[in-house]
Amino acid sequence: MPEEKKSRYTEAQNKATQKYIKENLEEIKFRVKKGEKDKYKEAAEKAGLSMAKFFLTAANEKIERDTKEKN
Repeated sequence: MPEEKKSRYTEAQNKATQKYIKENLEEIKFRVKKGEKDKYKEAAEKAGLSMAKFFLTAANEKIERDTKEKN
């Protein structure tokens, strides 16, 4: 019989995490053309970042650059 996987988190920890996410975070989803995801994933790995952090960093750098250009 296969052994049932045990969760790393208790039910209470999971509930608290889900509550935090619901109350404090928003989700952004977007699509890229087939084949491009690997390019972004590789770039994120080379930078030592998750893909989410890679995109957030890039977006924030663009916002900062555009703000400086306007001033």
